Amino acid sequence: MKWFNCKTLFAMKSKLKTHLVLFFLLVVYYQLNAQETMEYNKLTPEEERVILKKGTERAFTGKFYDFYEKGTYVCRQCGAALYQSEHKFVSDCGWPSFDDEIKGAVKRLPDADGRRTEIVCNNCGGHLGHVFLGEGFTPKNTRHCVNSVSMDFIPAGNENQTGRAIFASGCFWGTEYYFSKAKGVISTTVGYTGGVVKNPSYEQVCSGKTGHLEAVEVIFDPKTTSFEELTRLFFETHDFTQTNGQGPDIGQQYLSAIFYIDEGQKQVAEKLIHQLSGKNYKVATKIIKATDFYPAENYHQDYYQKKGGTPYCHFKRKVF
Repeated sequence: MKWFNCKTLFAMKSKLKTHLVLFFLLVVYYQLNAQETMEYNKLTPEEERVILKKGTERAFTGKFYDFYEKGTYVCRQCGAALYQSEHKFVSDCGWPSFDDEIKGAVKRLPDADGRRTEIVCNNCGGHLGHVFLGEGFTPKNTRHCVNSVSMDFIPAGNENQTGRAIFASGCFWGTEYYFSKAKGVISTTVGYTGGVVKNPSYEQVCSGKTGHLEAVEVIFDPKTTSFEELTRLFFETHDFTQTNGQGPDIGQQYLSAIFYIDEGQKQVAEKLIHQLSGKNYKVATKIIKATDFYPAENYHQDYYQKKGGTPYCHFKRKVF
């Protein structure tokens, strides 16, 4: 047995503390840097005035005020889906009015003066307008008063003209955190895929006996972003060289993988891995044909949006 004197033990403890502090500072730096570099759609000066500076467009002038086509209203800044056309109603207030929102899409915040309640995109925080209750316009007794410039519109029938991608990069909370904030992403769903057990529970997947990985299904607008852009983000937000999990999360369910939907996605994944290998990275990411994707339990969905905070084992940095 090897014995250490007190002086040696003290030196070892001091060195360990130093390493832990440096590691913590490095994680904080990457997380802050990632938040600052999230890419959204480029805004016009008027859109910036309303969306970023919480301004209000002139009443009765917005492009969606007297507009009643069927489809989906999405955030102008980040592309997240906000309202369905069936939520819209005539209020004659001067701005588009909705009596409901897509579940989890809109956040309510009290104004500083406490007189009104602001509504913002739950994904990017962009200003939408205000919400009013008890006016009696519809049975839901709710009116979302929204600036037209805060939204874009996807006509009915075009919703199917979206892209789908599935990525696994460790704990799906962190994977979803970055994809949900990416430009052109319409929605994200955390779940399980790649295994043999149908409709698995979180506990079953954690046992390591199902073959499933924790993954995120990403629905995106191909006119705004591409599978290649999203795959680059995938590689830039986790350690794709780790072979036994991700960060402190060890186990088969935390492996790095791209589940390709078609041959085009497979070719993109292979191309990017080839580029990374050319930079002397030992890429551990697996390329797997997509099979059934099983959404995880509700408490896992939008985890960091609900709980706050940032991922503990994911961070953004440039590798391309």
